[in-house]
Amino acid sequence: MVALEAQLRPCALPRRQCFRRYRTASAHRPRRCTPAAAAESPTSAPSRFVQWLQENGLPEQGVRLETLQRDGAPLDTVVASRPALPGDVVLRVPDRLVVTLDRIFHSASLAELLTTSKLSELACLTLYLAYEKKRGTASFWHPFIKELDRLRGKGQQGARSPILWEPWQVEQYLAGSPLVAQVNERMKGIDREYAELDTVWFMAGSLFNQYPYDIPTEQFTPEVFRQAFAAVQSCVVHLQGVPLSQRFALVPLGPPLLTYSSTASAMLRYDPTSREVQLAADRAYRPGEPVLAWCGPQPNSRLLLNYGIVDEANPYDRLPLEAIIPASDPLYSLKRGRLAEQGGGLATQQLFQLSRGATPLPAPLFPFLRLALARTPRDVWAVEFGPGAGPLDGGSEARALGTLRTRLAARLARYPAPILRAALAQIEALPFGQRDTQGGEDPGAGAPALILD
Repeated sequence: MVALEAQLRPCALPRRQCFRRYRTASAHRPRRCTPAAAAESPTSAPSRFVQWLQENGLPEQGVRLETLQRDGAPLDTVVASRPALPGDVVLRVPDRLVVTLDRIFHSASLAELLTTSKLSELACLTLYLAYEKKRGTASFWHPFIKELDRLRGKGQQGARSPILWEPWQVEQYLAGSPLVAQVNERMKGIDREYAELDTVWFMAGSLFNQYPYDIPTEQFTPEVFRQAFAAVQSCVVHLQGVPLSQRFALVPLGPPLLTYSSTASAMLRYDPTSREVQLAADRAYRPGEPVLAWCGPQPNSRLLLNYGIVDEANPYDRLPLEAIIPASDPLYSLKRGRLAEQGGGLATQQLFQLSRGATPLPAPLFPFLRLALARTPRDVWAVEFGPGAGPLDGGSEARALGTLRTRLAARLARYPAPILRAALAQIEALPFGQRDTQGGEDPGAGAPALILD
């Protein structure tokens, strides 16, 4: 049974620079990367970037940057530079080359104050790099910022976060997806943070005294800040086991140059002994193979929103399905009481998470549907929620399955992409089940109201 909406594939949008306005062009879908000659790289910036890292203490690595082709366009990726075995440390970046809030504000307490009461960590990192970029070559981070500009916020599938898409592209390419609302909410959040930039400027005066520029909202437009925010968001690393002021880090040679994977177990970690951010291989690598790092337990909607990527093998992908027993149901009080007694924490308004794999439907979903669609008090009391709970009869099961099938088909129908037709056909092919033997009527006829969204 197809229980998930067909997987969303991101569109690679036109190239943009991180901290400036840029043009809009048509979108296209990313395809598999293939090795390309280094001469095909559009710029020698990666070599200058690596040279800067080496001049500032980057130790010998088990990785290198290699230019791959994505839809005919070059894309730089971190690949193994030599054979590696599981457990080998292949990537090492000294902490002096890592951008964190405590390094920006020179005070962990100030960093935590600002990020808990005013701005997110991402907004503070964005504001800092935006001002550092204006310093040009006088900034220590100039080569790193140039690399971020060159990458333009693209993930390893050649796409950008939807927050960099034009509004019409979000509405058209994501039509029918709950991701549209998530993109709009993220945009509102960025706007709220932009409105707080001047407050941070005055609170952290010791930091910004070195910049002979105007206050943030006079120096950077909302559009420029949004573009910069997306670029920082695409490459930030969440370090574990470190103080709060260090948990969000920008790591050279990390993402988006490093390939994120939902099934990898390797993680970028901070080693306090060597004072380095390191990545130990979780598998064997041959020279030239892209090196993978775990992106955390994130569904594809969040991966696309944050990093511009989608993982087709993502075991954490989820589809939310909300089911509501309306108060207008004549048996509402009885059903609510049944949920309180036997429902294991279920409520009359319940959110279920549909997943991939052999068991895409959560165990409580069908008992909930049976209860919601029960027609008589006897049927209500007959619904079981424990392990192995089965259908009441053919008619009740047909109503539950038919309701779910109709709702999933309706959600899929909102997607305009032809790729979803096969999934929709599978939904439509699902049987209603046996008809109600007592009346022979349509399984959905006379059923109580149930809201699925």
